[in-house]
Amino acid sequence: MTNDRHTGKAASGRRWPVAIAAALGGCALVAASTVPAAAHGKAHGRATDYVSLGDSYTSGPLIPAQVDANCARSNRNYPSLVAAARGVATFKDMSCGGATTEHMWTAQGTNDPQLSALRRDTDLVTLQIGGNDMGFGTIIATCAALGVQEPTGDPCRRHYTASGTDELTAAIDRTAPKVARVLKAVHAKAPHARVLVVGYPDLLPDDGVGCFPTVPFGSKDFPYLRDTEKRLNSMLRTVAERHHVEYVDTYGPTRGHDMCKAPEDRWIEPLQPTSPAAPAHPNAKGEAVMAQAVLDHLDKGHGHGHDHGHGRH
Repeated sequence: MTNDRHTGKAASGRRWPVAIAAALGGCALVAASTVPAAAHGKAHGRATDYVSLGDSYTSGPLIPAQVDANCARSNRNYPSLVAAARGVATFKDMSCGGATTEHMWTAQGTNDPQLSALRRDTDLVTLQIGGNDMGFGTIIATCAALGVQEPTGDPCRRHYTASGTDELTAAIDRTAPKVARVLKAVHAKAPHARVLVVGYPDLLPDDGVGCFPTVPFGSKDFPYLRDTEKRLNSMLRTVAERHHVEYVDTYGPTRGHDMCKAPEDRWIEPLQPTSPAAPAHPNAKGEAVMAQAVLDHLDKGHGHGHDHGHGRH
């Protein structure tokens, strides 16, 4: 994910937090990959025309095989796994590392505006966006730099609440209408599509117990940052419901496999990864679990969101 000037400046003068910020946000960009119909085609009924929209949690940076270096896009990211499992007719993966909601309408380098892939006959869309709008990369780099100075305290929470207002909660609140705007545009361009908003996976221990120095946050900041991610996911769920689309929970399925777990047990890599993945991002196992969450949701047969007049919301 990338940095956001509205959520505070990372501490300076410490080389490795700066490197983390660069790794979290420094993804360049290229055109979307398009996958033709799988040979087994219509195993789930009429073959689906599927478009994936999203940021680096969708694209799968550094996970082999990288098929789009400029967008840090893997052919083992969750949309690719969903497309293969469903035997879709067409698949356009527009996800790109560093994407914000603005990149739905504007190009990211040579990656076209993500919404440009949608057509009136598109019938499945997944969307995972919002983390970069709230400045997720800056938040992690800032909290890591502060945690090194005060490993047993809550310097990150104090930093983001020093004004008397929780800046991270405010950033989430500012992001909500941006995600809503994206959903309105999706409905306008693909009015018959089944639309799934995909939440973010469990990054930090759900019990709030830290793991310094593997993840160098202050011990009392772990529950604060955990709760911040939960607020982000709650916002995404609420916006999805208000726009009559579906929400896919990936936090629950990944709980207990956060970046503090042992290498063989974690599905999210820490700030110094030991498996091919970007810092604080899903590895291949994490992408596979998110894919399964999407597939399970699709198989539940929730409403497809057709003809609800979503563009009016």
